[in-house]
Amino acid sequence: MRWTAFVLLIGLVACGRHDAVRPGEQLSGLYLIHQNGRTGYVDGHGNVKIPPQYEQAAPFSDGLAVVAINGRAGYIDTSGKVAISPQFDSGAPFSEGLAAVRLGNGWGFINKDRKMVIPARYQDPGRAPMQFSGGLAPVATGSGARVGYIDKAGRMVIPPQFDSAAAFSDGLAKVGIGGRYGYVDPHGKLVINPQFDQGEDFYEDRAAVRVGQKWGYIDRTGKMVIRPQFDQARGFSDGLAIVESGGRIGFVDKDGKMAVNPQFDAANDFSGGRAPVRVGNRWGYIDKTGKMVITPQFDNARPFSLTLAPVQLGSAWGYVNRDGKFVWNPTA
Repeated sequence: MRWTAFVLLIGLVACGRHDAVRPGEQLSGLYLIHQNGRTGYVDGHGNVKIPPQYEQAAPFSDGLAVVAINGRAGYIDTSGKVAISPQFDSGAPFSEGLAAVRLGNGWGFINKDRKMVIPARYQDPGRAPMQFSGGLAPVATGSGARVGYIDKAGRMVIPPQFDSAAAFSDGLAKVGIGGRYGYVDPHGKLVINPQFDQGEDFYEDRAAVRVGQKWGYIDRTGKMVIRPQFDQARGFSDGLAIVESGGRIGFVDKDGKMAVNPQFDAANDFSGGRAPVRVGNRWGYIDKTGKMVITPQFDNARPFSLTLAPVQLGSAWGYVNRDGKFVWNPTA
């Protein structure tokens, strides 16, 4: 089974503006745990709410979570009750009331009433899970075919014309044409012409783009607001973005000012005023001033979702609170 939009813890309407939920985010108040080879869920206090019983599982989204039972994908509600019986070859999280599911080689969409509202006749066009964002979803009609966008009725409202296409985020979607990347609006208009060697999704009114070998940031008009100067760059989260310079990782603000000087070996996004960073072989957490607020002690660490963050010790994962105290001790 192919599982997307799920940060594996043994290893996330009208066409309005909004930031898409990032893969792996757990915003329902229930958190994935892995114990004795099975996956379940705990609450923010570490109390088991859905005992570990699934082969695989994803974070809750729109009140449901996709889980694997006997090799098939189905959906459960927050009480652990099966809401949509396991019957699919693969499944993705619900978004805007619909979820992508695979039957054989084709992907379609179901609603929460278990109805297949868009037949399984499309191909997944990219790395991210197929999902609706801003009322549209990118799809391909065959392997290697051009990518377009369908609406929730299954109508192809932006004709297949792109080599690659991402979900809408902050009102725009990244598309690839002829090896260059630009951005379209929900009407399919190229509002930022394909001109970049690489690009990332818009988050918080900024998108990281690569020109030659250097990364900078554009705004939603396509204006370069932070000149290309970084070796690597990621999208903004909680007001700051990860950048790499000279082999070291730091954080930049939306005006291009270095908020946390490059000094870390690795890092992940800020969320709730905390960001995981790696110093040598150990991960800890900093605040927005760059102060280490949770001492580096973990083998791996991920961003906070609400009040908890997943951390790894050895092969086991647990959760810590903002003070760095374990709420769920590491299990595998």
